Amino acid sequence: MTRTVETKIRVRYAETDQMGVAYYANFFVWFEIGRTEYCRRCGIVYRDMELEDDAYIVVAEATCRYQAPARYDDLLRIRTQVKEARKRVITFAYEVYNDATGQLLATGATTHVITGRDGRPKTLPKKYQKVFLTA
Repeated sequence: MTRTVETKIRVRYAETDQMGVAYYANFFVWFEIGRTEYCRRCGIVYRDMELEDDAYIVVAEATCRYQAPARYDDLLRIRTQVKEARKRVITFAYEVYNDATGQLLATGATTHVITGRDGRPKTLPKKYQKVFLTA
């Protein structure tokens, strides 16, 4: 069974244009929030991966399909799950909903390559494989 983690955030004024509509690129920031919380709830802290294990999750590809706008002060629900995981590559999938109405606002995915501090691809340390490869 695929683990899904839900995170809620509120659209801030600074994230919107003059009409109160969220700027499209903010969805990628919200994906990152969802991904970070997914990892945290699975017992993984990005900072610890980097400092203790020399493992970095580098974005190689990011996509977003917009369905409807997010607006100032909307409470959003970000659903995040691991779509695919291999020893050197992890793909996360996202759905962003308006929490009050349940309307789907966007779907997306990010594909990440595991690297060391030097930027060269490496195998994900075994303690993280347990989380991502069985998600």
